[in-house]
Amino acid sequence: MTTQTIPNLPASCTEVSSRIDHRISEKTSALDYANLNTSIQETFTAIDRFEWQAVNEILQMREQQLYLQAGYKNFEEYCQRELYAWGGYRRINQLLGAKKVIDAVGELGGHIKNERQARPLLRLVKEPEKLKQAVTLALKDNPSPSVSDFAAAANIVVPQLPRKRQSIQEPLVPKIQEPVVPQKAIVTVSQQSHPRYGEEGTIEADAPNRWQQIVTFADGERLLINNTDLDAPSVPFPRERTYPAEYSEAMPSAGGYAIAALEEQHKQELERLSQELRIGLQSEATARAEEQVIEQIQSLQNLYRQQREQNVQLQQRLDEMESLRQLEIENQRLQQRIQELERAVQQHPVQQWGNTMTQQATKVLNKQVKQALEKTIDLRSLAVEPPKENAQECLRLMGMALKNLASAMNNSQALEAAAIILGTEPTRYAIAYRAEQLEMLPQAVSEIRAVLAKPGCTWQDYWAVAQEYEVIKADYWAELTTEETELIAALEIASHPPVIQVGSIVAYADPYYTLYNARGEVVEELGEEEVLVAWDHWKNEGRKIRYFRNELRFWQGENK
Repeated sequence: MTTQTIPNLPASCTEVSSRIDHRISEKTSALDYANLNTSIQETFTAIDRFEWQAVNEILQMREQQLYLQAGYKNFEEYCQRELYAWGGYRRINQLLGAKKVIDAVGELGGHIKNERQARPLLRLVKEPEKLKQAVTLALKDNPSPSVSDFAAAANIVVPQLPRKRQSIQEPLVPKIQEPVVPQKAIVTVSQQSHPRYGEEGTIEADAPNRWQQIVTFADGERLLINNTDLDAPSVPFPRERTYPAEYSEAMPSAGGYAIAALEEQHKQELERLSQELRIGLQSEATARAEEQVIEQIQSLQNLYRQQREQNVQLQQRLDEMESLRQLEIENQRLQQRIQELERAVQQHPVQQWGNTMTQQATKVLNKQVKQALEKTIDLRSLAVEPPKENAQECLRLMGMALKNLASAMNNSQALEAAAIILGTEPTRYAIAYRAEQLEMLPQAVSEIRAVLAKPGCTWQDYWAVAQEYEVIKADYWAELTTEETELIAALEIASHPPVIQVGSIVAYADPYYTLYNARGEVVEELGEEEVLVAWDHWKNEGRKIRYFRNELRFWQGENK
C-alpha cells in the first residue's frame, strides 16, 4: 500500500521517540519549563500529523478496496479485524468525518489540528458556508481555538436544540365492575350446540366475570355458561368483553409495539405460507406436466413400434407378391416354350430328332477347338521355316502348341507329349505353369545380354536383372554363350573377394616391410582374425609366425 508524504513530518516514529528521549534527558539534566513545554507540544503535534497521515492511507485502502486482497469482505470487517487496537471501525469513522470537515472548509482546514476539534463541526459538513462561518467565528476570538471554541462557534451559527426525552406512561387498568344482575333471573340456553339447549335455569350466584354466568338448572346442576349462549330479555348481558374508555385508549400506547410485532410476524408467516403454497403448486404442476410428457412419449414410442412392425409385415407381403409375380412370369415363359416345342414336333417327323443332341455337342466342341487353334502356333509353319535361333526354341514352341491342342481336344496323349517336350509333369497345371515360365525366356535372355554388353558392368547390375528370372535360370543359362557365362562368373568372384584361410599363399601387406615379397602359406587359423603363417625361407627351420589377417595379402607371384 502506498503512503502519502506530508510536509514538515518527522521521518519516522523512531525519530519522534529519539526526540522524546532527548527531551527527557534534557529534563533530567536541567529542569526548564520552556524547553519541556515546547517538547510536549511538538510531540503532540507530531502525533496529530501521524494521525492525518493514517487517515490518508485509510482513504486509499477504502477507495482502492485493497482489503479484498487479504480476503476481507468489506471495509468494516477490515477495520474491526486489523485496527481494533486503535478503536476499530468507530474510531476510523471519526477520523474520516474529521477529514470531511477539513476538506469542506478548504484553506481554513489548517487551523483544525486533530479529530477532536473537528468533531463538533461534523454536523455542519453538509452546509459548507455555515461550516466556514463557524470556523471563522472560532478563529476570531482565539487564533488557536480549542475543541470548546469550535463547539461554541458551531452552536452560534446553527443552534443545537436539546433532545426531547420520551416518557412512556404505563396505562392504568381500572377495576372491573361486576354487572348488576337481579337475583334469581330466569334464563334460557339459546345455543344449539350446547347440551342444555332449550332448557331454563336461574342465576342465583354472582357472575365470576362480565361475559359468563353461573346457571342453576332444575335438576340442581350448576354450569358456567357464556352470555352469548343465554337468552334473557329481562337481563342486559354484555355479549363480549368491554374495556373502559381510558383503558382502550391506553392499549395502543402500551401494547402497540407488541401488537405491531405480532402483526408483522403474522404477515411474514402468511407470506411464507403463501410462497410455500405457490412453490408447492408449481412443483405439483411441473410434476403433472412431466408425467403427461412422459406418457405422450411412451405412447408415441408404442405407436412408432407398431408402425414399424406393420411396415415390416407390409414389406414381407410385397416380397412375397414380387416372388409370386416372378414365378408367374417364369410359368408363362415355360408354357410358351412348351407350346413352341409342341408346334415344332408337329411340324417335323420323329426321325429327324434322332441325332439332335449329338449335332449340338459337335457344334460346341468344334467351336472350342477353333478358338484354341486360333491361339496356338501353326506347326506347319515351323516345318516350312524353322526358328532362326536354335532348336531349343523350336521345342519350346512345339510344346506350347501341343499344350494348347491337348487343352482343346482333351487328349491325354497330346498332354503327355507336351509335358515331355516342356520338361514337366503331365498335368494341366504343371504344363500351364511351365509354359508361362518359358514365355518369359526370350525377354530374360535379351535383358541379361543388354546388361552384360554395358561397359563397366558389375555383379550388382547383372543381379538386379537376373534375380527377376531366377526361376528360369537353367533355361536362360543354356541360351547364353560361353563368354557370357564366364563373364558372369568373373563378376561374381570380383564382388566377393577371397578370404585368407588355411592353404592360402600370402605375403606381407606392408610394402615397407622386409617380408613384403616373401612367400608363405597359412597353416592354421587362430580365431576369427588371426592365422599362423609358415614362410618358405624358414621352412627348414620349421618356424611359424602369428599374424592378423589385415596384415597379410595374397601372394601375386612376384618372385617368378
